[in-house]
Amino acid sequence: MSVSRIVVGGRTLSVGESIGKGGEGEVFRIAGQDGLAVKVYNAALRARRLSKVEAMVRQGLANRSQLVAFPIQMAHDSGGRFVGFVMRLVSGHRPLHQIYSPKSRLKYFPKADYRFLVRVASNLARAVGSVHQSGCVIGDLNHSGVLVSHSATVALIDADSFQLRVASVLHRCMVGVPDFTPPELHRVNLGSVERTPSHDHFGLAVGIFHLLFMGRHPYAGRHSGPDFSMGEAIEQNRFAYSIARADTTRTTPPPGAPRLDRFPAEIVVLFERAFGLRPESRPSAAEWIAGLAGLEKTLRQCRIQPSHFFPTAAKTCLWCDLTSSSNFELFPHFATGGAVPSADAQGTDRAIRLILSFRFPTLDQLLPPPGTVAQNGSAALKSAQQDVSNQRRMGGLGLAATAILFFVAPVVWFLWIPIAIWGWATLSKRDIDAGPFKAALSSAEGRVQSELDRLLGASEFIQAQTLHRDLKETISAYQSHDRRLSERLRDFRSRRKERQLQDFLDRFPIRAAQVSGVGQVKTATLLSFGIETAADVHWDTVLAVPGFGDVMTRRLVDWRRTKEARFKYNPNPTPQDATQEASIKAQAASERARLAQDIRDGWVRLNACRRSLDAVPLQAQSSPVLKEAVTARAQASQDLSIAGARPTGPRYSLPGPPPAQPKPIKRSTPQPRTRPSAATGSRRRSSGPGRPSCPRCGSAMRKKKGRYGYFWGCPRYPRCQGTRNI
Repeated sequence: MSVSRIVVGGRTLSVGESIGKGGEGEVFRIAGQDGLAVKVYNAALRARRLSKVEAMVRQGLANRSQLVAFPIQMAHDSGGRFVGFVMRLVSGHRPLHQIYSPKSRLKYFPKADYRFLVRVASNLARAVGSVHQSGCVIGDLNHSGVLVSHSATVALIDADSFQLRVASVLHRCMVGVPDFTPPELHRVNLGSVERTPSHDHFGLAVGIFHLLFMGRHPYAGRHSGPDFSMGEAIEQNRFAYSIARADTTRTTPPPGAPRLDRFPAEIVVLFERAFGLRPESRPSAAEWIAGLAGLEKTLRQCRIQPSHFFPTAAKTCLWCDLTSSSNFELFPHFATGGAVPSADAQGTDRAIRLILSFRFPTLDQLLPPPGTVAQNGSAALKSAQQDVSNQRRMGGLGLAATAILFFVAPVVWFLWIPIAIWGWATLSKRDIDAGPFKAALSSAEGRVQSELDRLLGASEFIQAQTLHRDLKETISAYQSHDRRLSERLRDFRSRRKERQLQDFLDRFPIRAAQVSGVGQVKTATLLSFGIETAADVHWDTVLAVPGFGDVMTRRLVDWRRTKEARFKYNPNPTPQDATQEASIKAQAASERARLAQDIRDGWVRLNACRRSLDAVPLQAQSSPVLKEAVTARAQASQDLSIAGARPTGPRYSLPGPPPAQPKPIKRSTPQPRTRPSAATGSRRRSSGPGRPSCPRCGSAMRKKKGRYGYFWGCPRYPRCQGTRNI
């Protein structure tokens, strides 16, 4: 560096250590000046930055906001030439992306939960609002210009790039990051356009979305049709998470991403406005502050994982669901060192005994004894018996008539033979038709069941049964808790090498990959699909990201391999192993405590149902409808026995609880995936018959043979390099 001393307000100060370097210059501490830093521009830029910095100092912007590192004073070299400016030193802060990207957050903000992220989002809105109140427009609002502290405070840097108007002179913002640039400014020369607060409101919404949605970009998703870049998605207003415009965006969120409909309606409306079709409708900083305050009030603590706080609108824990599907814990629980109260001391074992011994009313207790039953059969049965007897007499008369005709008029055999057959058949009939009595039995059983359902439905019988079933499942989970913890620890220890490799590759973030062709926008797309570090790079996962074909995927996989080649396995337990094992034990202790609490609370609720259940047998025994139906069934059964038919046993039963909802299956830890062979193909297979269209120019593609097998290639190669897998 050519500048070792600077002159500020007539005082000569020494330049200290470097604390940051960018494309325009370098930032240094000022020796002996606590809380101050100096930005020294590259020599070629100094003349162009002079008037703007001078205007900012003259306007006293540094006094208008404590959330922005505005220029405080001009800095000159010993010859009086302008070299840069003095500003407030922002120390103890990290760039915004290091908190919204899950893996870097675990590294730099390990104890930050979702409440912390919401607070950071709210403070980001406050910082942006303070810039607008000062009369400036940020213009180039992006993740690298926002710094976050461990107390969730936010500071904005690179203030010398802000747009400022002084009288008739407009000092423009000349740059912009594509993934934070609103649709109307894409394909526009940013150095010639006047920025407005609405443009900042778009970048603010992107930053807030990153924080609330675990680093996902609002426009990175799966598109119907050919792939295109994120810049094109923004330009075409394809908000991937939109609910109101889902049909027109033809874009869906990437796998494993939170859904917008699991957030409060106020937040949904704010995002729909921010990424809608009308720039003037984008929410202001003040609206975001109010909406985020409402979101923070609705956050609920998860009963399974105490470090999870999720929106009440999600119904179930959003982070448990995502952890279950990805096997990556977004908000780990760390042991606090406090002892977990024993289950016996809190009465859990007693509650278990009482729950398992809890008894429900039985059919024998509910059904009243039948009334008087005619042992010789009902009137209907006697009537049926009389009908059979009458028919047999008629049959006997028919046979007698046949005998007379046989002797008197044998030539009319065609008359007396049919009469003889009918008479014999009628005389031989002895069985009573059991159909009416079976119908009476079925009808009586139906009345019994209906009355039982009515009586039990009016009580808490079904609710108590459902609760009892769920409590037995909870008890089973509680009693097998120690075994499952042992299995988890055994599995954890057996995967030491795999974990060490994962942890090693996690040291290499995608942002620092420097892979040819993977610029800032493509990096943001990878992050939105959960690819943050070298550990996340696998052939099929990268290939599934829109805009990444074979060539780009191969470059990233090769980059991962170069890092993997440097890995050295340490067979001895490491401090990180101890930390992760402690986290598993802490989470297990929390889960055990939650199960114990559920059992104790469940017993209180189950016991409260006892009075209602005890009253059911008395109500059933005194029910005239049930008494009549039971008596009718007993009489129908007796009639069937007399009629020679075997009656069936009772076909009514007590109603049971509704079927249990299937529980989500926790997936096993995913193994590293390798490049698919030409025989197996990949997930990006063309779904339609014939040749697919080129994702870049739309031409009908041709089958080509490459190093790794056949693929679809654009016929306009090398002018167009679009590819698709076969």
